[in-house]
Amino acid sequence: MKEFKTILDTYREVDLSTRKAALATVVQVKGSSYRSPGARMLMLDNGRWVGSISGGCLEGDALRKARKVILSNTAQTVTYDTSNDEDNQLGIGLGCNGIIDILIEPINPNEETNPIKHIETFLGFKNYGVVASVFESKHDNIHVGDKCILTPDGRLLSSNAFLKNKVADQMDSTLESHKSETIFCNENSLGVFYEIIQPAIDLLIFGGGFDAKPVTELAKVLGWNVTVSDECVAHLIPVNFPKADNMVSCQREYVSQEFDVSPFTAIVLMSHNLNYDKEVLKQVIQSDAPYIGILGPKKRADKLLQHLQDCNINIAPETKQKLHYPIGLDIGAETPDEIAVSIIAEIQAKFNNRNGGFLKYRKGPIHHKDGADDQVFKQVYLKNFFPNEKSN
Repeated sequence: MKEFKTILDTYREVDLSTRKAALATVVQVKGSSYRSPGARMLMLDNGRWVGSISGGCLEGDALRKARKVILSNTAQTVTYDTSNDEDNQLGIGLGCNGIIDILIEPINPNEETNPIKHIETFLGFKNYGVVASVFESKHDNIHVGDKCILTPDGRLLSSNAFLKNKVADQMDSTLESHKSETIFCNENSLGVFYEIIQPAIDLLIFGGGFDAKPVTELAKVLGWNVTVSDECVAHLIPVNFPKADNMVSCQREYVSQEFDVSPFTAIVLMSHNLNYDKEVLKQVIQSDAPYIGILGPKKRADKLLQHLQDCNINIAPETKQKLHYPIGLDIGAETPDEIAVSIIAEIQAKFNNRNGGFLKYRKGPIHHKDGADDQVFKQVYLKNFFPNEKSN
């Protein structure tokens, strides 16, 4: 979501009466690649760009291709084969060992198909959605760049009725599987990238101490929405949290009434006040938040959980799974900045269903991979997001 925000902010700064622009999207990867499908890059005709579609090796050529797309005002898909180190088609040996398809679309602010308008739609999502992007087509009524969006409230948005009929069922399946994927249909005459869109993580920090500041700043670097709350107004000094989206002074007994907690919320308790944390935990433990982290040693968290039991609050095994204490990954963190890295990394791992271990020990590829079609994808699994979903 951070990339969406950056692209949209840059787009709004550009005077499109004097500049032209295009949007590049990774729609398919076979083998290895620095970026997964869904990576985006906004390109201007003066050579400026934001976002990325690779580690810097494809961007230059993509800019050249974008100028052609802008002049023709027609979307096209470009394929880069980096699987052969000796095949020096871009002037450098990439060594990525993958085949990457990039959809490049012209941006016309006056057209309904402007891809930036779609990004604006994504930023408004509060739950999962899906976008189907056509990157290969031999149909007269369906063109490269055509899109269909399935919103979280179930609406299907597209200016192309033919495309709606083709992709509706698969979009429902993609939403149910939580997995982005590329699918060819109609005897490979139509290639569509079905992409899961999820909201940014909402980070809710209880405690406005000095060690909450680096946590806030790192979360904002990732594009998360950050709220800092404390019942002591003196702790909520704007100069200490310049990047926080919200600062809320809330008495401990009103926490459940004040905050809207969703399956995309991560809660961090770091007030250094045991009694305050007891009451806050009591009110958020049964919420939809899939992650609740507690700062401090394990014994301190044990006291909080014992307090819940004393209050006759039953902690089911699945509820305990979302509790993380001591908070953070084991990286030897000591200073507030190091601890912030540990906390943010653990939350990132949690929401991406990863264990946070060393990549050198990972048996498979860095990105999640579907062995059926060798398609790289990003998969986010939030347990019990769908109310009718059964746990495995």
